Amino acid sequence: MTTPTASRSSASAGAYGLVLAAAAILLITMGVRQTSGLFLLPITQSTGVSIVAFSFALAVGQFVFGAAQPVFGAIADKYGAVKVIIAGALLLAVGSALTPFMTSSMGLLFTFGVIASAGAAAGSFSILIGIASQRLPVEKRSMASGIINAGGSIGQFVFAPLVQFIIGVAGWASAMFATAFAALLTIPLVLPLIRSASNAVSSATSAVATAHISLSEQVREAMRNPSYLYLHAGFFTCGFHIAFLVTHFPSDLQLCGLTPEVAATSLGLIGLFNVIGSLGIGWLGQRYRMKYLLAWVYGSRAAIIAIYMVMPKTALNIYMFAAALGVTWLATVPPTAGLVGKLFGTRYLATLFGLTLVSHQVGGFLGAWLGGIVLSRTDSYAWMWYADIALALMAAIVNLPIREQRLQAQPASSPA
Repeated sequence: MTTPTASRSSASAGAYGLVLAAAAILLITMGVRQTSGLFLLPITQSTGVSIVAFSFALAVGQFVFGAAQPVFGAIADKYGAVKVIIAGALLLAVGSALTPFMTSSMGLLFTFGVIASAGAAAGSFSILIGIASQRLPVEKRSMASGIINAGGSIGQFVFAPLVQFIIGVAGWASAMFATAFAALLTIPLVLPLIRSASNAVSSATSAVATAHISLSEQVREAMRNPSYLYLHAGFFTCGFHIAFLVTHFPSDLQLCGLTPEVAATSLGLIGLFNVIGSLGIGWLGQRYRMKYLLAWVYGSRAAIIAIYMVMPKTALNIYMFAAALGVTWLATVPPTAGLVGKLFGTRYLATLFGLTLVSHQVGGFLGAWLGGIVLSRTDSYAWMWYADIALALMAAIVNLPIREQRLQAQPASSPA
């Protein structure tokens, strides 16, 4: 006969397995996505596609990555996340594997910008944090989101130097095939998610007061909530920053006379130090108001980028910049997801958080695309860095009016 203690121990082990599996899946999907900038110069030089055209393909990929997440989130909320993640792994693998055969801007846009990006979206933040939040008690969700988010950061740390090494040794096509193979490795990682599925029904239906309203009603309610819209505005800035840096930071460093290896190491350091940022913000989110944490993150980015603008561009300075920026890099994800959960519960979290990621990736589209345009017209990225600073300050301010409240149906949780 199973004792209550044994049952709780088993549930706890299942929760840890779920969170670690989700982190491992995000490690791969974000590792593949966050190294796209390393392909900018090799692909444009070998295919003859212009930097502006390929930047547009990457920008479309940023938008597709965001736009697909609420769609996949709604499918996951209704039919389960496991099928969505498997389908996404196959799409990401196919898109990456087909890219080396494309020699035109339209072909690259279709494979790299649409298919691969949609596949990555199906195994990304909204799906993975959504499924974990539905199956964990409220007091553990912030830390779990931080751990899952840290998985994506470790992926960037691992994949950036690895992809650059393969590009240098065997060419960009071989590196693309390697990322396609890596995408398939996410499929066996869904097993812990399947094992924990029996716990999802009770936690998703009994803990949240919004379980009896439809998805469309919940979305309409969210879109009328000013706090939810403030989150969208701040997350737009986050997307602009990240897409611009992932896409154009390597070429910006080469304009400064630094090598591609310095760029790859810098991207890796951003990922490594965001592990600290993600875990730290997850821990702090259990103790402090998440809106203040978001304001701090965005304000810190503005200061860090301002320092980058005036500092000498040596390899050591770039590495210190990457480390400082890394702490804030994707640290916005856990508190943003946490605030969505506080405002509306977890029943439709994958969809509602997915919608904030649409705003994130609209910013990402502009960051990737405008970076190419600014470079082609001014031979410099200076105006993009100025825009980064201004948007970061705006995001820090716009998060302050958010009405952060505890969940209605969670009387045991501490007041916000």
